[in-house]
This record gives sequence, C-alpha cells and structure tokens, in this order.
Amino acid sequence: MSEERLTSEERLATEHGPQEAPLVPQSGTTGAVMRDGMPTYYGRSQLKPAPFNNWVVGGYIFLAGLSGASALLAAAGDLGRGRKASGLVRRGRYLSLLAPTIGSALLVWDLHTPQRFYNMLRVAKSTSPMSIGTWLLMSFSGFAGLSAAAQFGADRFGWRWMRRAARFTQVPAAAVGAGMSTYTAALLSATSTPLWAAAPQALAVRFGSSSIASSAAALSLGERPGRTRRALDTIALAALATELVAATASHRTYRQKGVAAALDGGWGQAERLGATGAGTLLPLGLHAASLLLGRGRAPALSGLASFAILAGSALLRVSIMAAGDESARRPEISLRYAQPENLPK
Repeated sequence: MSEERLTSEERLATEHGPQEAPLVPQSGTTGAVMRDGMPTYYGRSQLKPAPFNNWVVGGYIFLAGLSGASALLAAAGDLGRGRKASGLVRRGRYLSLLAPTIGSALLVWDLHTPQRFYNMLRVAKSTSPMSIGTWLLMSFSGFAGLSAAAQFGADRFGWRWMRRAARFTQVPAAAVGAGMSTYTAALLSATSTPLWAAAPQALAVRFGSSSIASSAAALSLGERPGRTRRALDTIALAALATELVAATASHRTYRQKGVAAALDGGWGQAERLGATGAGTLLPLGLHAASLLLGRGRAPALSGLASFAILAGSALLRVSIMAAGDESARRPEISLRYAQPENLPK
C-alpha cells in the first residue's frame, strides 16, 4: 500500500513539480526531498518571487536614495558653506526632484494602473512599511518640489525672498530625504523573501551609504576642481568604506542564516563583481590614487570614480532584488531560513 502511494506521489511530483527536483523521498519522511541537506516537499517552492519588475523597481529605489541624499547634502552645503557652495546647493535641490518625477512614474508603471497608487494614499498606518514609505515619498515630493521651485525662481528672476524660501524648505526636505535613502531597505526586509529579510540592519546601511556615495558622486561631476569637489569626493570615500563594511557583514549573515546560495548565480556575481567590485572597491582605489598622485590627475580619476559609483549603486539595487527572488524560488533556501534559530529573538 505504501509503495503504491509513494509511486502515486512521485507521479504527481513529476507532472506538477520542478523538473530538476529529485523525486526519491528520504526514508521515514514521505514527501520529503532533500536539497542541499534540507528536506523540502518534492522540491516545490512554498514562496513566490516578488511580482515586481526588478529593473523598474530597482531603478526607483536607486533614484529614491539619490534624491534623498542630494537634498541632505544640499542642505548641509548651504548651512555649512553658504554662497561658497551655491553650485552644489543648486544642483542638489534639482537632483532631489528625480524621485518625485521619474521615480514616481516608474512606480506607477510597475503597478500597471495609477489607481493602485492612489489607493495607498487613502490610509496611513504606522505599522505598515508600505504605508510609511508612501507617505515618505509624498512628503519628500512636496518639500523637495517647493525647495527646487524656489531655487528656480531665485535663479531665473533673482528674487531674494525665493532664495529664503528655498533655505526654509530645504530643512524638512533633508530630514525626509534621509528616510528616503533607507526606507526601501526596511520595506524589502519586512517581506518573507529570505535574502531580503536575513540581514535588515546591514541592508539598510548598504542602501543608505550607497545613496550618500551616489549623491556625492553626481554632485562632484558638476563641480570644478577645488575645495568643494574634494569635499564631495571625501564624503563619497567615507560612504564607500561604510558600504564595504556593511556588505561584508551582510554576506556573513547570509552564510550564517543559510541564504547565501541565492547569490551563487549570475545576479550574485553581479552583486559581488559589479556592485561591490566595480561600484565600491574600484572607486575607493581611484580616490586613493588621486590623493597620492596629486591634483594634476585628480579630476580625471575623480570623474571615473563618480561614474563607477553611480553604476554600482544602481546595480546594487537591481541585483539584490533579483537575488531575493532566487531565494524565494528555491525551497531549500526558504525552508532553511525558516528554521527556529533564525526567528527574531
């Protein structure tokens, strides 16, 4: 009787389960198929990958961090150096519009219908990361929009009261911008996707430091060689060092919690070689070389480092999104992460 039942279950697994799954259950565990030492139910996933378009949503996450950090650096430059940093402040305020404009359009496009975005504005729940993120974006859009509009009025018409309005609205824009640079990590970590949920603190630090580095890099590209550009490169250097430490910590946590196998494929290589290698280690070396070789070659090395930072920052978001989908798709990873030792204490 048991053999007939076993044969029937194997037939069902062959017809409906993943073709690559082994079909011989372990003795004493009917229906359990071993994958990498972890029992699964015929190798079938119990989680579904996120329905997002990783390029679209990853692009929004990148723009959200870049915009929020730009508002923060613009306010810091204005309050710290005043008119000496007027170019940085102007470009920072304009860059902060990327999330409210292009970023919001990407979100609505991925939702496939604007009504879904409107519906998120009907409630505000302090226990919902999605609701908090929605209102962070709306608040930032308002403050950053006012600051940029006032900056444009001051630039175009020379009105002093507009300059004062820009300085006034930049403070709440910077405060909310700091949240914009990290809230997407909290949003991903609140899901059941193993790779995203395994190291929430390290992921938040990676996203936040990457946002600061990318904003400093973008602003540095618009500056002439001088004190302001060197200050931006120094900020980028410190942010990259922080990101490298957070990346090391996150990978250690992934190994401890059994989800590191999600990074074994192509997207894992993109995260290691692209985001960490070309987007973090390479700019660190270029900035260090610019300090050693003197000011003659510093602008060229700084520009190359800035482009590498921006590309690596965008790739970090997309690769983490895709690797997270892989962790949800593979049952041996999701079941390993669901073990009691990985539960919050």
